Amino acid sequence: MNPPTIISWLLWPFSLIYGTFVRLRAFAYRRNWRARRKLDGVVISVGNLTTGGAGKTPAVLWLALRAAGSGHRVAVLTRGYRSEGQAGADGWPRSDEAALLRDRLAGRAQLGIGANRYATGRVLARHSVDWFVLDDGFQHLRLHRDVDIVLLDATSPFGNGRLLPSGPLREPRSALARADIILITRAERSPALESVVRHYTNAPLFYAQAALDGLYRAPQRKVALPPQDWPRCRFFAFAGIGNPRAFFDDLQRWAVPLAGVRAFRDHHRFTPRDVADLDRAAAAVTADAFVCTEKDVFNLRDVRFERLPVYAARIDLEPSDAEGFWQTVCRIAEQRREGGTQ
Repeated sequence: MNPPTIISWLLWPFSLIYGTFVRLRAFAYRRNWRARRKLDGVVISVGNLTTGGAGKTPAVLWLALRAAGSGHRVAVLTRGYRSEGQAGADGWPRSDEAALLRDRLAGRAQLGIGANRYATGRVLARHSVDWFVLDDGFQHLRLHRDVDIVLLDATSPFGNGRLLPSGPLREPRSALARADIILITRAERSPALESVVRHYTNAPLFYAQAALDGLYRAPQRKVALPPQDWPRCRFFAFAGIGNPRAFFDDLQRWAVPLAGVRAFRDHHRFTPRDVADLDRAAAAVTADAFVCTEKDVFNLRDVRFERLPVYAARIDLEPSDAEGFWQTVCRIAEQRREGGTQ
């Protein structure tokens, strides 16, 4: 656990207020004082406890494509950070995450964007969608779900252990009691984290690792750099995601040579000044190319890299027990719907 900083201590009183609010909100839904709306179809929620990335987007893609491959008509429901349900002039969603989802789904599953995910799902249900994957849905309590999957990043599952705004936690650890499945990412085993989780839930627990599909030349991402050429390059990595350090660590685990790294805030939209700064930093360490996440590519639309090529790392999720994980999702969904649990 990361120790609290001075700023974290100063913000702690506001975290007490926030914590009271989220606990009362969850209690109201648990006692049915606030009603949940239910879609006509199976709803699988993918979420986490923290604001940092735990691999939700790869998990959403894995579940959506697995469900589609099993014969279901699938849609991903996402709020779309900053998108407000609208597309840009090029027809793509303004949200980097929504744009990435649409790109990777490639028509195999539909994408519904909007803050009111119930209304969006209703529209899609009229087009025969029968399975919905709710992106970042653990705190979206107003929508009934049949399976609640919570991701925990083994490298930093709870941050400094504090609620917003003095920490990254959206809810206290006790909220894990609502989870139907726990998916621990970026680890093959983590007995210490398992012990903590078991204080709050006996939900089935699985592991998953990020896997590198390839390095694709940005922005089109149609041509991959052959893996045998990776050792010949010195890459300067940058990322504007929830947990950039984990991305940099993964690149090294995948034997992608790094000459330097630069982290930006989540969803950062890059400017010409950012490009100039990156060019200078890359030149200082004699880098041969840049590498970033696929999500970052959608925030590079207003800039151009002239000096060095940019490659996007296409990342997939690999559950350690993929079949067991999928069968558990299906079993819980079936039991929930047969039992009529709200």
